[in-house]
Amino acid sequence: QVQLAESGGGLVQAGGSLRLSCVNSGRTFSSYAMGWFRQAPGKEREFVAAVSGSGGSTRYADSVKGRFTISRDNAKNTVYLQMNSLKPEDTAVYYCAAKLNNVLTSIPSGWPYWGQGTQVTVSS
Repeated sequence: QVQLAESGGGLVQAGGSLRLSCVNSGRTFSSYAMGWFRQAPGKEREFVAAVSGSGGSTRYADSVKGRFTISRDNAKNTVYLQMNSLKPEDTAVYYCAAKLNNVLTSIPSGWPYWGQGTQVTVSS
């Protein structure tokens, strides 16, 4: 059974940085594509970024390109989301997700495994 645990959220001023981490308890971490989604109050969950099992392919939402970087360390069963130049509109609960094939879909229903989420708040 796959369990995902996010960490690293918090309060930061606009223009600042945060790094989110997500540990995947699955036995073959490199078999899973990993993704980050976010959900702001009153809004639908939206895609942020995803990375293939090997780390060789990535995908980003247009709203975060050039500011966020997704990476993974397969030796540590961990995926990261480095967030720079944060904006107030980045405020949301950030969720880690996992799937067993490398189709990096932006649709939340395409990801069967989810973490509990971590709050990111960017003040202006």
